[in-house]
Amino acid sequence: MVNDKVVGILGGMGPEATIDIFSDIVKHTKIKNDNDHLRIIIDNNPKLPSRQDAILKGGENPGPEMATTAKNIERAGADFIILGANTAHYFYPYVKDAVKIPVLHIIGETVLETINTVKGIKKVGVLATQGAMKTGMFQDAFKEVGVTVTDVPDDILALIHTAVFSFRAEGINESNLTMMKNAVSFLIENGSEAIVMGCTEIPLILKNHPINVALINPNDVIAEVTVKYAKHELDVREVNNKYLSIR
Repeated sequence: MVNDKVVGILGGMGPEATIDIFSDIVKHTKIKNDNDHLRIIIDNNPKLPSRQDAILKGGENPGPEMATTAKNIERAGADFIILGANTAHYFYPYVKDAVKIPVLHIIGETVLETINTVKGIKKVGVLATQGAMKTGMFQDAFKEVGVTVTDVPDDILALIHTAVFSFRAEGINESNLTMMKNAVSFLIENGSEAIVMGCTEIPLILKNHPINVALINPNDVIAEVTVKYAKHELDVREVNNKYLSIR
């Protein structure tokens, strides 16, 4: 019997998102008893420099500290790593280059899930923070597969950003839910055929609030890929090649 791979999660960006990804991994793991669950090593490190400040304000680069945290996870015995945040993937090369174990990529996998879920999709909406959208990560990845990301004006982007950080500080409330639903309405009204919840807190805000287009949850996507890889149902070269093919 081949042993399951040990999962490493570089988390804390923020902690609620880390918990959600952990929960999704458990949900996707088919078990007969507790021993069938995966061993998961989590470094919940909320002390990392702000990804938003680094991107938007030229603040301290979190990449080196993310790399250090990844090395800690590797030393603790993880066989591969996932990053528990979308925006953090702008600094993905720092992590990938710091360790000898594979680092799966949430945005690449999310793009693949989107085009597989909505066949022939031409336009997708992305709910993400100002930092994530400024990097162009989602726009570039979707462009490589012939899908356009709906342009989001500054006022709508500010709604999304404010809702995310309101949730981080206060949990879900009527204000941040309303802001997020207004952003969703804008994306649908402007032709989005699916919506990617491109910040790991957004699925928590919109939970139990149905939307009339496909909602793509990167937390759930990377959790399912994580389980398949850990259970030897997916080869990491396939995962990495999929990402590289749309980079």
